[in-house]
Amino acid sequence: MVRPWQTPRPLLAILVTLVALTYQARKKTSISIREVSAEETDSKSTLQFVVDEYNKESNDEYNFRILRVLKILTQITDHLEYHLTVEMWRTTCRKSETMNCVPQEGELHKQITCNFSVFAAPWFEKYKIRSKNCNNG
Repeated sequence: MVRPWQTPRPLLAILVTLVALTYQARKKTSISIREVSAEETDSKSTLQFVVDEYNKESNDEYNFRILRVLKILTQITDHLEYHLTVEMWRTTCRKSETMNCVPQEGELHKQITCNFSVFAAPWFEKYKIRSKNCNNG
């Protein structure tokens, strides 16, 4: 005779197994991580996207631009991810201006170092900043 409290045990075991398998399926498995050049086409488009998004979200009345790329890593998992470390400076161009933007000098000079993690599908021109961390440089 089966006691009523013993019947749910197999169902609970099946449920726990399904949850564990689903969790394992969602974990990212890194296929490769490599450092790439800022001169590669996909790197250039990702860097441009990052600057454009940073300037859109910034409350600063001036645009920033990348003056030095410190490091670019690509990580291939179930998608492509860029991990960027860049040095950016405030330019003389206000938000609506984009031509002839040189770094600010004097009291308006501002330099920041930023780390970005970017989901990228450059072949579809699809990008999304997953994380951003900027500090005064």
